[in-house]
Amino acid sequence: MNLTRANSIGLIVAVIIVALDQWTKHLASTELSYGLPVEILPVFNLTLQHNTGAAFSFLADAGGWQRWFFTIVSAVVSIVLVVWISRLRSEQLLMIASLSCILGGAMGNLWDRVVLGYVVDFISVHYESSYFPAFNIADAAITIGAALMILDMILNPEQHKSA
Repeated sequence: MNLTRANSIGLIVAVIIVALDQWTKHLASTELSYGLPVEILPVFNLTLQHNTGAAFSFLADAGGWQRWFFTIVSAVVSIVLVVWISRLRSEQLLMIASLSCILGGAMGNLWDRVVLGYVVDFISVHYESSYFPAFNIADAAITIGAALMILDMILNPEQHKSA
């Protein structure tokens, strides 16, 4: 691989996201009591939860096989993203940023699945008694990455046309 400066910075950003994600999950795991909300704002709590499923706890109660399924999927996706980032041209900064956020988030949650057997979630947003599923920094990074990818597709449609 012949990495440009932009590609290298993108991979470093992914590593920083993983580090920030793991640090905040460690803080949540050591400072919060499981399932007990700590109100920060009227619409925002910190609530430690463990997710054995995928996004929004999809397949969380599937019996255990989902841990290894999601681990394999995350590992394969992470490898594909590293290769994809390394092959982008340096002027494709928005796509590099997008994929770097997705990669960092995927690897942060992959680490949890491999080491803990579940993903640590702790950010809880709600309005009155309507709660959005709890999430973490890795999930936020994946969401930001997806939004940046959509933005890149809108701003640079010529780069996304199939041959």
